[in-house]
Amino acid sequence: MLIYLKKPKSPMKKKETHPPPSLDLLAASGWQDYALLDAGEGFKLEQFGPARLVRPEPEAVWSRSLPEAEWQKADALYKPSPEENGGHWEYRKKLPEKWTMRYGSLSFQVMTSASRHLGVFPEQSVQWDWADAVVTKAAKPPKILNLFGYTGLASLAAARSGALVTHLDASRKVVLWAKENQALSHLSDSPIRWIVDDTVKFVQREIRRGAQYDGIILDPPKFGRGPKGEVWEFYKLLPDLLAGCRQILSPDPLFVQLTAYAVKASSVTIYYAINEMMSSYDGHTQAGEIGLTEQSAGHFLSTAIFARWCRKNVVP
Repeated sequence: MLIYLKKPKSPMKKKETHPPPSLDLLAASGWQDYALLDAGEGFKLEQFGPARLVRPEPEAVWSRSLPEAEWQKADALYKPSPEENGGHWEYRKKLPEKWTMRYGSLSFQVMTSASRHLGVFPEQSVQWDWADAVVTKAAKPPKILNLFGYTGLASLAAARSGALVTHLDASRKVVLWAKENQALSHLSDSPIRWIVDDTVKFVQREIRRGAQYDGIILDPPKFGRGPKGEVWEFYKLLPDLLAGCRQILSPDPLFVQLTAYAVKASSVTIYYAINEMMSSYDGHTQAGEIGLTEQSAGHFLSTAIFARWCRKNVVP
């Protein structure tokens, strides 16, 4: 009689779960020359050094706290138009072409331009301070890559802390602006490599070169163009960009930091993206919203979402 032995069942592999993260609200503080004076009804009243400005702010859905007389003291108002990101400045007082502001030991120039932006996003100071805390814990000067680097304040903050920085932006104009900020901050001797290039193409070349970085900062726009007309679209290209960045990280990286503005993605979305990117490393991923706190009534004005990972032994 033949006896058929049943093949033992393989133990079931435990299914990996991805529970939703706890999210943080981080408000910028420590500013000497900037203040969010009030916000509400789709606008915000801000102090940029000597200039008091009013700019559109769709997140400010509550009522204003300061009286109208205080808002009327603004030196300039940015009036939006029906087109996305369209509008123009109306000046109630003549402002300098540009002026200097400070954050800690950093000095930088701001100016009004065709857009509502002035060359600094004050809420980003929470990201500069966090990266500074991580960099200062490194055993040796880390190599940091700053993508979509704008006017260079994140690069200058990292260089001030001892990092060897590569700063990249697609706009030659803002890279020149960043170099001016470097001189104003007395960091001209700091090792910063300034590059004007398309971010995706640059990362692909760095992969082929075998380049490695200990930390990467990303602040991608929703939409943008490279110096040769290359098109950047957040939703289409971010996954591949993060995969490319993963390939140029050093074997024992310090951190990855991602901030996003004006996108429909949530902080949970980019938390999962960064967490997956860094899943083979021993570290911690944090996500949430960054913003500003009103002086008038204390509302937290959320302006961007973020996700950031750092090595476990250097958590700030």
